[in-house]
Amino acid sequence: MAHTPRPKARLLGPAALALTGALALTACSSSGTSGGGGTGAATVSRQSSNSAYQGSVLSKHFDKPDLVLTDTSGQPFDLRKQTAGRPVVLFFGYTSCPDVCPTTMGDIGVAMSKLSAEEQKKIDVVFVSTDPERDTPKVLRTWLDSMGKGFIGLTGDLARVKTAARTVGVAVQDPVVNADGSVTSAHGAQVLAFLPSDDKAHVLWMGSSTVETYTHDLALLAKGVPA
Repeated sequence: MAHTPRPKARLLGPAALALTGALALTACSSSGTSGGGGTGAATVSRQSSNSAYQGSVLSKHFDKPDLVLTDTSGQPFDLRKQTAGRPVVLFFGYTSCPDVCPTTMGDIGVAMSKLSAEEQKKIDVVFVSTDPERDTPKVLRTWLDSMGKGFIGLTGDLARVKTAARTVGVAVQDPVVNADGSVTSAHGAQVLAFLPSDDKAHVLWMGSSTVETYTHDLALLAKGVPA
């Protein structure tokens, strides 16, 4: 029987990481009402074939953003403190995005559902809104519940969000309200995985990542497998 090799994780060096950031900046158009940067330098330190992950391995291990916003229950949420020592999946986007955001979060939700209940409890999936004016806590909770009921939603000051995103190589631009009332927002499509061992980002997935890739990698993340 023919055997198809599993795609190996790619390790992103300085040029590759910069290119990834540029390609990942995605403009999303949506209706005005909600239905529900920069890149860091990296140094290649080892061969990507050593990684068990299918996502891209980051040679620069980004610190978790120092970010305090409002969660979907209306309470302050300190990202660093309240997810410390836990595997974290982080994505920046907004609820009225018609394509990239629901597809990405939906795929992560399906992948999470394929893990055991114990594995699911170990992972914090965090969605940070890039359109806080429209993404109220209630709107954010309703939208996230359609993806995964345990997901953490954060909304608040856009300047803080943009600064936090920039520290992990994700570009976020101010939403633009068009003449027809629609909203266009450009934001990085990267999804970052932070390992519990050091609370740093070690793995990155792009918008083209499949449910199978997420399922494979999230199982490893839940176990704290090094990248």
